[in-house]
Order: sequence, then C-alpha cells, then structure tokens
Amino acid sequence: MTATDRSTELINVAAQAAADKLAHDIIAYDVSDVLSITDAFLLASAPNDRQVKSIVDEIEEKLNKQLGAKPVRREGDRDARWILLDYVDIVVHVQHSEERVFYALERLWKDCPEIELPADAKATRGKAAEHAEQRAAEEADLDGELR
Repeated sequence: MTATDRSTELINVAAQAAADKLAHDIIAYDVSDVLSITDAFLLASAPNDRQVKSIVDEIEEKLNKQLGAKPVRREGDRDARWILLDYVDIVVHVQHSEERVFYALERLWKDCPEIELPADAKATRGKAAEHAEQRAAEEADLDGELR
C-alpha cells in the first residue's frame, strides 16, 4: 500500500508552506505500509520557538485555503518546541532544531520511502546544520570580543 493521492497533495502543500516560512530540513515519509493510522509524515524544524509557531500557522492556513483541510488535532502549542498537526491522512511534525536532533524521527522512519517534495522544500536540507555552524561562529566571535 502507498500513500493516497490526497495524502501526497496534502504533504506537498504543507511542505511548500513550511519552505515559505524558512523551515529547515523538510522531509516526508510514506508510512502507510507500517502504520494503519496515517499515510504520511512531514518533518520540519526551525531554530526558535517563534518560527516553529509561524511555520505551523502557515501550514494550517495553506492547507485550509488551498485544499479545505483542517487538522483534527493540534498538540504542543504551549511550549512550541514540537507542534504536531494531525490531518488523519498525514501528520505534520514541526520541531525546534534541538528537539529534532534529540528525537531523530528520521531514524525511526528511514526504512519508509521518502515522498517527493517541491524544489523549495528539498532546498532546505542541511539548513539546520548551516544555521548551527553560523551561530557557533557568531558566539565565538562575541566571546573573543568580550575577552
């Protein structure tokens, strides 16, 4: 069994919305063969809580506006470290970069086929590592100036 056309359509709109809000490392997996509760997972991350919320809000708005889809459940808003949107056919996980590294959902689903995403979403791969390196360099420069 593979993800339905509807699930793939939802994933692509959600991935584009996440890319539009500068999410990092967007990836989607077809989990329909291993889970009976959903067809696909979309994973994305951001370097701060405010951006996590912004990405989630954009995904929700675009899916509603373009496809008439509303989540049946939204979890994690209070801390905004990991927000989950459940659309039944797909589940969207938007995580703070630290949570993304810690929980490493990609390791859990690596045996599942990846779903082809829009070019903008694919271009986000590796952005979290670039951001972390840039931030470390800035902190080192600041630390050097303080001495």
